[in-house]
Amino acid sequence: MWVRDRLDGLWHDEDFDAWYPRDGRPGLSPAPLATVSVLQFLLNLSDRQVAEALRCRIDFKYALALELDDPGFHHSVLSDFRDRLAQDDRADALLDLALARLKEAGLVKARGRQRTDST
Repeated sequence: MWVRDRLDGLWHDEDFDAWYPRDGRPGLSPAPLATVSVLQFLLNLSDRQVAEALRCRIDFKYALALELDDPGFHHSVLSDFRDRLAQDDRADALLDLALARLKEAGLVKARGRQRTDST
């Protein structure tokens, strides 16, 4: 939740401008879809489970800055988003951008000595 409090989200829609055509039917905002994908990975949820969590869980709504009565989206949207993410080196670029923003906010420290389990 610190990411939401300090950064107003890891990504902004402008970060995804090159991924989508300028004309055609308007789609869902890609920044929240990227955040939902991260939450899905962290909690090991299926597409259906994460879509349901977005409709029901207040912590998901807070993380994505949604209204409490926001209906969420259909789970199939995540598959389309992952298809776009898999093209070129988009996933790496998105993670690099998130890491840079986390460093700027002081939520991640610059590379230093890493501790490992002592056993």
